[in-house]
Amino acid sequence: MKFLTQDERIEIVDGQVNIRSIMDQHIASNQANDEPFYIFNVGDMVRKHQNWIEKMPRVQPFYAVKCNDNDIGLATLAALGAGFDCASKGELSKVLSLGVNPERIIFANPAKPNSHIHYAANFNVKTMTFDSEIELKKIKMFCPDAKLVLRIICEAKVAQCPLGKKFGCDPVTEAPRLIKAARKMNLDIIGISFHVGSGCADYPIYGKAIEIAKNLFDFGEKMGYKFNLLDVGGGFPGDIGTSIDEVAFYINQALDLHFPDKSVKVIGEPGRYYVSSAYTLVAKVHSKRILYKQPDNTANHIMYFINDGVYGSFNCILYDHQIIHPKLFNENYKTDKTIKQFKSTIFGPTCDALDTICEIMLPELEIDDYMYFENMGAYTIPVASPFNGFPLPKIFPYISLDLWEMLKNLFPLSDAIRMKKPIISNTYENIVCA
Repeated sequence: MKFLTQDERIEIVDGQVNIRSIMDQHIASNQANDEPFYIFNVGDMVRKHQNWIEKMPRVQPFYAVKCNDNDIGLATLAALGAGFDCASKGELSKVLSLGVNPERIIFANPAKPNSHIHYAANFNVKTMTFDSEIELKKIKMFCPDAKLVLRIICEAKVAQCPLGKKFGCDPVTEAPRLIKAARKMNLDIIGISFHVGSGCADYPIYGKAIEIAKNLFDFGEKMGYKFNLLDVGGGFPGDIGTSIDEVAFYINQALDLHFPDKSVKVIGEPGRYYVSSAYTLVAKVHSKRILYKQPDNTANHIMYFINDGVYGSFNCILYDHQIIHPKLFNENYKTDKTIKQFKSTIFGPTCDALDTICEIMLPELEIDDYMYFENMGAYTIPVASPFNGFPLPKIFPYISLDLWEMLKNLFPLSDAIRMKKPIISNTYENIVCA
């Protein structure tokens, strides 16, 4: 098996990964290149994992692959021992190709195509969610020995992306009926799952959802089941400056109260938590247009066109309701308070007027000026398209030498990824695992 292909390289840095310095180096060496690029700080994911284990020791992270399916990121999480939340045959295939044990995967899509259920069964991915009797009938046909997890609704009042309109059954009116139906079909239910909403900002809801899940554990026992899995879903913050301390408090408190028995396995489905702050996008101004105010003919509004847009990385504006905050490379813009600011609109490169990134006050920028965008790892790359023929950004992964040495020793030969000796070059060591 391969950790990386010949086309994928991790740059190993002796010391801390300095994102700004790395961006400057890439810009200096690619002045003639009009394509955007990402700097991916692999160590940021490693630290996030360590923080998760420390703050929520009972909750095993099953990374939500849909959030960002970069191979290096997935392989890193596999090495660290994380599980994976997959939603399709394609995601299952990608994770399984890394050598991940099928028991470390949950097929967490309550509405699965028949062929995807059949594929999961063939590769021994047996843990899967459902929220309807029709789904039970499909599973009975294509994977009758599945380990089923009932998805219920318990939605946060505030979330970036609510999910309850599409997935989950009512825990009071529907869940008991579905548990009875599964019992009649001789299907095995092993637990309960919920998802309070992606980008949740209503943390006490986790405690409420865990309490509801415990009631269904009790009901399942009356029906002859012995549930042993609780899936607390996703919704965890991951941007720079955010913390999981508060959400961990509510989850840990509720687990101690309602699930003191440690034999119950608890998992979560973090996505943006792991990847949001690990990715920084760098884009270039390639065109601009100045609008003038009449009658004095003074510049009033400046339109900038950069080399990535809403059909590329900034689809997160439409899909994930992100609010974009560009940062400028030119330090004079930050330090010189006398520089005039203009109402500015930043557009993407395509011919669609919908391709609008943000409106903001900026000093006047020049062609070939760069700007960068932090917190761009979640729901950006997997959803991007090369509409109008514009290429997707390249990704340049970096990791510090000490973390790389640690990771190399974490790749188990039988369960994750087989590593071969890397090829090493000069100051920044190019890693290619053949």
